[in-house]
Amino acid sequence: MKGRGRFDGYHLSALRKDMVSGLIVGIIAIPLGMAFAIASGVRPEYGLYTTVIAGILISTFGGSKFQIGGPTGAFIPILFAIVLQYGYENLLIAGFLAGIMLVAMGLFKLGSLIAFIPRPVTIGFTAGIAVIIFSGQLASFLGLKGIEKHEDFLSNMKEIGYHASTVNSYSLLTAGICLIIILLAPRFMPKLPGSLLGLVVSSVVAALFFNGEVATIGSAYGTIPSTLPAFHIPDMTWERIVNLLKPAFIIAMLGGIESLLSAVVADGMTGNRHNSNRELIGQGIANMITPFFGGIPATGAIARTAANIKSGAVSPISGIVHGFVVLLVLILFAPYASDIPLASMAPILMVVAWNMSERSAFMHILKTKTSDSLLLAITFILTVFTNLTTAVEVGLLMALLFFVKRMSQSLTVEKVLPDPNHKHKKVRANMVYEGHDCPQISIYTIDGPLFFGAVNKFEQDIRDTVQQRCTILLLRFGKVPIMDTTGAANLITIVNSFQKLGGIVLLTGVQPQPLQVLKKTGLYERIGAHHFFNHTGEAIGCALIHLDSNQCLGCRHFVFRECTALSNVEKQSATNRSLEHSGHHPSF
Repeated sequence: MKGRGRFDGYHLSALRKDMVSGLIVGIIAIPLGMAFAIASGVRPEYGLYTTVIAGILISTFGGSKFQIGGPTGAFIPILFAIVLQYGYENLLIAGFLAGIMLVAMGLFKLGSLIAFIPRPVTIGFTAGIAVIIFSGQLASFLGLKGIEKHEDFLSNMKEIGYHASTVNSYSLLTAGICLIIILLAPRFMPKLPGSLLGLVVSSVVAALFFNGEVATIGSAYGTIPSTLPAFHIPDMTWERIVNLLKPAFIIAMLGGIESLLSAVVADGMTGNRHNSNRELIGQGIANMITPFFGGIPATGAIARTAANIKSGAVSPISGIVHGFVVLLVLILFAPYASDIPLASMAPILMVVAWNMSERSAFMHILKTKTSDSLLLAITFILTVFTNLTTAVEVGLLMALLFFVKRMSQSLTVEKVLPDPNHKHKKVRANMVYEGHDCPQISIYTIDGPLFFGAVNKFEQDIRDTVQQRCTILLLRFGKVPIMDTTGAANLITIVNSFQKLGGIVLLTGVQPQPLQVLKKTGLYERIGAHHFFNHTGEAIGCALIHLDSNQCLGCRHFVFRECTALSNVEKQSATNRSLEHSGHHPSF
């Protein structure tokens, strides 16, 4: 496979770099794995299991040299909603089904298609997810009691408002210490992971000075086991599978998008190129196997991938090392993790949400005040106030409608005539004006895609000529890159109407794709192969042959160079006929 090139020229010094970067990213991933799991509505150790198993598998089978996989913030709203609606066991089944879908997407070479999702939609739902994550941590940050979690944003905000009087000052202090350290660590201790440092310091402070005053992982979820769970196959019934197909598809699509975005970021930082289809297969394999060990859905993590590169990673070995580092910490220090305050986890996720919010890109698109601005705003609002599925569906539909509108506006249909002042007599639109237009030959240049969104303009402009009952309709198709069956159907209508009136239709410069459509729809035979030309000059020559000479009599337009000669011949013929009727004969 192409992925073998990921280890070309690998040597001992590269291994040392991978070991160091894997160690650093592994340490970074530990608090994030637990925090993402808690925010997703499951036990914290499930996030660690995912980091270990999915992280190793994604690096082993994926299509990017530097990708770090595991649980991510983007999945939080989706997974939380699935857990609330279906339960943890069904979440594992949905993750497995999503893995199958991702593998299928990779095998069918669909990796490049995901890249066509419009940027305003991606930024809109990413910013919306960031708001949901940030707001979802307010209760833990403030130490509120009696909070009941809901699927929708407004209900959660109302819940916080109802219980605002239960603020725990010790939780607020713990969270504040963690947040300050996370914000200051990059400036004063850039080599240490700020999230881990903030987590450790705030946990120690809470344990030493106000032990038992703040909720901890242990008090909320019990002791974290120091081993991986035994291999377990969830109870997959046909009914469960059918019910979970939609959630699984959402997981697969978002996982594919996030993974490929992360791989693109990695490419930009390193100058390498990832294999998008192999990446999808790797992500799929990871998500198929991880649920059997209790892990939640995983995807490529942009921030951890960037940290991996900045730490000097050379190959996928660093991602594999990162997984084993987390496993080692899980085995050695899991019992101590039970004493971590939930208030210490909240700032970590808040900072993650802030960093993933795409603030600058969000504001830049809004300031353009275009259809993209509206698309971004609607996707963002729907993500926050409804759900990600609705937001993406509506966003993509609107993007399609905006695209169709823009493409329809890009189609131009211009009536043209030869320019006598041009050396090669090129046809131009400005040569058609009152008193200078052939009554028998109408020439049109069609520029742009002829598809369902643009056919009305095309048909309307051409029908004006049909109604004028000219003899020849010459359509220049050289600038029509694509045509769909709707465009062909409209062209058929025009051709039928024109031919019923005794007219002739000529086409020039038809490109391969439109020509194929014309042949498949039978329009090629309807028009006649002898009425297709490579160049406009050839078609005009054919059109002149089919002119009605009687209509040329007295014509003063002279739009073609042959018009003068035709006009003179007609005059001479008329004179001869007049003399013959009077009994006189012309002298030569």
